[in-house]
Amino acid sequence: MVTDFSWQWNVFFAILLALLAISLVILGILTAYFGSGKSRAVGSILLVVGLIVGLVTIFTAHDVFKLTNGILQEVVIPTFFYVIAAVIGVVIGLLIFLGAIMKT
Repeated sequence: MVTDFSWQWNVFFAILLALLAISLVILGILTAYFGSGKSRAVGSILLVVGLIVGLVTIFTAHDVFKLTNGILQEVVIPTFFYVIAAVIGVVIGLLIFLGAIMKT
């Protein structure tokens, strides 16, 4: 059974921008809170840029990315599932690696 997999570039770029916004916001908050001096300024800038990218992605999802069901259903929820799946896969791989290293 062969399934036709057509790559959806619009969803790919929407997810890319959503992940970029999420990571910039989280890293900006951490840098602004734990940093000192110039690091706090950089963290604040990262936070603002992350918020801007997120808002632009949300408000242009229908026009630019041609998402019919909305950004929440087609990008945000799947993005969180993809990130969780990726983290679980990396943790399992890391545990297998550590187990193999510790046995030698």
